[in-house]
Amino acid sequence: MEYLYSKLKTLERPDTPLTEDERLRAVRGPLLHWYDNNRRILPWREEPEAYKVWISEIMLQQTRVEAVKPYFARFMEALPDVISLAAADEETLLKLWEGLGYYSRARNLKKAAQVIVDEHGGVMPDSYDKLLKLPGIGSYTAGAISSIAFGIPEPAVDGNVLRVISRLLADRGDITKAGTKKRYELLIRDNMDRERAGDYNQALIELGAIVCIPAGKPLCGECPMNSLCLALKGELTDVIPVKAPKKPRRIEEKTIFLLEWEDKAAIRKRSGKGLLASLYEFPNIPGHAGEEELSEVLGLPKEDILASERLPDSVHIFSHVEWHMTGYRVKMAKEHPELFHMVKKEEIFSKYPLPNAFGVYTKALM
Repeated sequence: MEYLYSKLKTLERPDTPLTEDERLRAVRGPLLHWYDNNRRILPWREEPEAYKVWISEIMLQQTRVEAVKPYFARFMEALPDVISLAAADEETLLKLWEGLGYYSRARNLKKAAQVIVDEHGGVMPDSYDKLLKLPGIGSYTAGAISSIAFGIPEPAVDGNVLRVISRLLADRGDITKAGTKKRYELLIRDNMDRERAGDYNQALIELGAIVCIPAGKPLCGECPMNSLCLALKGELTDVIPVKAPKKPRRIEEKTIFLLEWEDKAAIRKRSGKGLLASLYEFPNIPGHAGEEELSEVLGLPKEDILASERLPDSVHIFSHVEWHMTGYRVKMAKEHPELFHMVKKEEIFSKYPLPNAFGVYTKALM
């Protein structure tokens, strides 16, 4: 390994700096050598069948690897192939996805599976362009599937790769802009290892995940690219990559109600559009209600409230909004089916998909 790194140092002279293409080609060997010796053992990586790669890549968007592992195992057990995914009912699918967030991803999986069944005989297409036409599959996912599962030399540029390449080239382009991503895709497509396309893409992703990390100081001493990294050379790793500041999130206050009668609790289905579409939730109202207001806001006679208890406050952060929640547990004297949809508590855990946003209150039912 040290030999490879020292050999790299001889490639670049102060009077003849490498071009971007030369720099990317120069790191291929050390990068793949590092990956062979340092890659994590992951269930979807050891058997890179197209369906498994697809499901794992969609799950890994906005979600940590360790968090994805149990979801992936559960999903594969319930829906082991494209045909079973295409036939799954929405509530079963969303229950399997419960806790991963960004539920449109799960719905797009089903839509894409139906297209694969209808137009490709239930077999994942082995073409980058055909994959790109499927619902929910963009250039990154199409590149990951085609390279990892089929060995097609197409780039898979995610946030990790954007960070690695921007530092390698000391590029100050805003990595949140589509133009920067497109430029890197073109550079990588021209200069990637064509014999090990899947490993090359995974090596860049892995390097960004565990060495050229997104938060904190990058572990440059462990990086196989360090001798050619222009950001390291220029002491710019704290300012590159460049990202435009995010807009502040909108804050919404809510009061959540755990309404219980015997072995049942109240839930309701959210709208089919917008945030957390078609998932279930506990009854709630905008704003923070006081305990003295429970009868009025719930529309319950005071004598039908046997007991009430304040539950812990909770904050849940979405990409553009924060929910700041207070909660109450309310024991009711009657079921009141005209007001609330009551289900057995055990079904809330086994059948109805509730998002993690209500996690504090869901746990209170246990």
